Amino acid sequence: MFSWLSRDNNKTEVYENVIEGLKTIYRTKLLPLETHYQFHDFHSPQLEDSDFDAKPMILLVGQYSTGKTTFIKYLLERDFPGIRIGPEPTTDRFIAVMYDDKEGIIPGNALVVDPKRQFRPLSKFGNSFLNRLQCSMVNSPVLQNISIIDTPGILSGEKQRVDRGYDFTGVLEWFAERVDRIILLFDAHKLDISDEFRRSIEALRGHDDKIRIVLNKADMIDHQQLMRVYGALMWSLGKVLQTPEVARVYIGSFWDQPLRYDVNRRLFEDEEQDLFKDLQSLPRNAALRKLNDLIKRARLAKVHAYIISELRKEMPSVFGKDSKKKELIKSLGVIYERMQKEHQISPGDFPEIKKMQEILGNQDFTKFHPLKPKLLEIVDRMLADDIANLMAKIPLEEVNNTETTGNVKGGAFVNVEDTVSPFGYKKGEGIDAGAGELDWIVSREKPKYDQIFDQIATAEGKVTGMGKIPYLVSLHYVIVLLITNSARNSIKISWTSTILTCAASST
Repeated sequence: MFSWLSRDNNKTEVYENVIEGLKTIYRTKLLPLETHYQFHDFHSPQLEDSDFDAKPMILLVGQYSTGKTTFIKYLLERDFPGIRIGPEPTTDRFIAVMYDDKEGIIPGNALVVDPKRQFRPLSKFGNSFLNRLQCSMVNSPVLQNISIIDTPGILSGEKQRVDRGYDFTGVLEWFAERVDRIILLFDAHKLDISDEFRRSIEALRGHDDKIRIVLNKADMIDHQQLMRVYGALMWSLGKVLQTPEVARVYIGSFWDQPLRYDVNRRLFEDEEQDLFKDLQSLPRNAALRKLNDLIKRARLAKVHAYIISELRKEMPSVFGKDSKKKELIKSLGVIYERMQKEHQISPGDFPEIKKMQEILGNQDFTKFHPLKPKLLEIVDRMLADDIANLMAKIPLEEVNNTETTGNVKGGAFVNVEDTVSPFGYKKGEGIDAGAGELDWIVSREKPKYDQIFDQIATAEGKVTGMGKIPYLVSLHYVIVLLITNSARNSIKISWTSTILTCAASST
């Protein structure tokens, strides 16, 4: 009697756009498989329309006092409601910084019941977490195309043994499935990875393509120390990420204060430009990211169906159910190996064994369903036909999105690839050295020239004509070079600050 339903599911449909198509194929073709084999109890809650309609999100993760909240302030170039910045663990909650004309704060309990937002599944983490969740509404042009999630600082030492009252790594894992970028921030003076930080990074596994690593506060050390700190960070990450590839690390100082050590200015500006270009691409690639995540979810749902049906097939019909259940959980690794050969499944598609064993311990195996090939066939056709049709629409939609919404604009993104204004990219060096800084650039080396003046000055605090001749000759020579080479501008950059400093010391 369900023949009409199967015909509809096997039909290749034409969708208006990628997002609407994702909603339809998930609801009609993937969701039945997830519901039949209790996928939501094991892995991820059911997706809603708000998950597909949501703006791209950026998740900031790091230990306390690594500059996560300051990073958001730097992007927006302004404060947001509920901001707290300090060297101690200040941010004690998850803060979703989102756009709205009217600024304010939405508490966690009110946030998760709003059907227009994508946070409803977070209610499963309980009131202790919802009391640590809020949404800060900010009228900023940066947030018109993206949203930013600020997280509590990850603790170290004895402090991490204090229970937060909710599943912190579980919340991070939920966000990791839905965000477009995960930024791991490290402090140049705090490279140790605590146990809680290690567990948090492990919770992000499976989303390596979203992770970007930032070495913040790099201007607080000189170039020699920075080289050693970078090497130490790569060594620490290699032990945690457990991948043979080298992670991409962005180095910089993401706050609105002058650089303490100016020697690495060009490096910091280049790294900032690369990171901001990556973040600016999120709105254009949002549909592709959601499509990619749906494909990963469909593959996991298929493997989960095979696992559940295999466990159901191995259960006895009458006696010895409890002992057989314990035996099956213990030998889950053997079942994985047998299914790899039987169904030609890649080992990387299987869920983590320890996590599955923990969840299976609280499940009733007799309520599991046997394998239903029709549901799997529908998902296979979805991956082969519907996903391919949506992939063909993505390039055209990217062009339309660029024309309508474009890149992320406003805030710190104004200076990305800006070479026109006096405060743009590569405008703080050469003849423009000191642009955008509070102090006059001559004051940097003024003590050195004051010392020279004191050496050639007489007891009355004056300099004789003969004592001043070598410095005046040098200044005259520089001016002649500038005049004769003005057409080429070849010497203009390197001598401008010298003229200023010589003039300051000669007066």
